[in-house]
Amino acid sequence: MEHGSDPRQKTVVAIASQGGHWVQLRRMRAAWAGCRVIYVTTQPGYREEVRQSEPEAEFLTVPDANLWQKFRLIRQAVSVAWILLKHRPDAVITTGAAPGYFAVRIGAILGARTVWVDSIANGETLSLSGARAGPHASLWLTQWPHLAAPEGAGSKGPRYHGASI
Repeated sequence: MEHGSDPRQKTVVAIASQGGHWVQLRRMRAAWAGCRVIYVTTQPGYREEVRQSEPEAEFLTVPDANLWQKFRLIRQAVSVAWILLKHRPDAVITTGAAPGYFAVRIGAILGARTVWVDSIANGETLSLSGARAGPHASLWLTQWPHLAAPEGAGSKGPRYHGASI
């Protein structure tokens, strides 16, 4: 569906870096079924996967970067900002890492609902990017009960939502 062809259809930016973050994000795709979805990642090679499973979805890439690559992080932040400004999503959902951090921070400024799902791989502590982005997200989730903020505490910490093992 072309952008703007159905004004009632919500636009979701689903963004994650490559590897496990991407795999986890793609496993949640039923959550935004019926929405206009724009996938954003750091790995151009995932384009075909998205095209085959969701041919109506858009696929965009941003530069890869990590904490020690300051110039690349700036390029990544600008790329994420450009995508969000251009598409003005109703919601941003991410599993991390750096591109998700920028998307949550910028998306919130633009008025989008933002969801941070901390990586299932972070079973002992919250991820660094999650700890930094989570407090700014509309919804911050962890998949480990012992990492969740106490219920009713009024804290801005993550809420537990995961499968029982």
